[in-house]
Amino acid sequence: MTAKKILLDCDPGLDDALAILLAHGDHALELIAITTVGGNVDLANTTRNALQLREYLGLEHIPVAAGAAAPLVRPAISAAEVHGDEGLGNVVLPAARLEASVTPAVDLIVETLRASPGEIHLVATGPLTNIALALHQDPAIIDLVASFTIMGGSFTRGNATPAAEFNILADPEAAAVVFAAGWQTVMVGLDLTNQAIATHEIVERMALLGRLGNDLVVPLSTFWKDDPTGQAVHDVVAVAFVARPDLFQSRLAHVEVETTGTFTSGMTVVDFDAAVPNAIVPVALDVEGFWDYVLESYARIRL
Repeated sequence: MTAKKILLDCDPGLDDALAILLAHGDHALELIAITTVGGNVDLANTTRNALQLREYLGLEHIPVAAGAAAPLVRPAISAAEVHGDEGLGNVVLPAARLEASVTPAVDLIVETLRASPGEIHLVATGPLTNIALALHQDPAIIDLVASFTIMGGSFTRGNATPAAEFNILADPEAAAVVFAAGWQTVMVGLDLTNQAIATHEIVERMALLGRLGNDLVVPLSTFWKDDPTGQAVHDVVAVAFVARPDLFQSRLAHVEVETTGTFTSGMTVVDFDAAVPNAIVPVALDVEGFWDYVLESYARIRL
């Protein structure tokens, strides 16, 4: 079976780092490029984290390109209180020897999709600024992706505000552009990702991964608790959807992004009864199957 090629646009970030690990560990996936955006922490930190993870995993052949440092029109926000000042909690990785690509992230996204039409699964796990800018540069990319999946939004409540999930709130204008672009967005939102909790039992299984578990997976999965039972691994779920859609129950919907509300800016308004859907919204997760898949994939990583 041919591996699915993934271009991951991200803002590492605890769960972004765990998502990179999954894209590398699952042999049914081929991670072909990483682009970074300011989000969980600033762009300098998200890019440094991506570069360090690349070398830690021995993936020096994969380009890492830095993208937007700030949202399209509003000031940047941060989730450093969740991810730690530098983005990876208490994890300290060796300094990267190699620098980021000289090609900016937006150019890399557009050029990669143009070079392999219909072959690349584009996955975005941070604010959608880079994706909106890529659409502005070349609107035709909507027809070039094999699929487009985001971690962001919700159809109930947010986590950054009562109405908004962090990635969408960080750049609602970019998210609005992305959902209106004319492609089908897979919106892996909080209602789904909050089902993927690294409970005490799961963390015990992570600890069996040896050096990878002790140095990276466990500390990344336990630095912050979204839930009394453990930390949700939000971005991992978006990558998992590309590889294993059979683990999800999903519904078609039309999604619009609120950009002007005083209390609702960044809200994803999800209409499951819309006549013209623009999104696939996963609503339920096979939790046991998900964790079996993720941990089996991590166990294949050789350091």
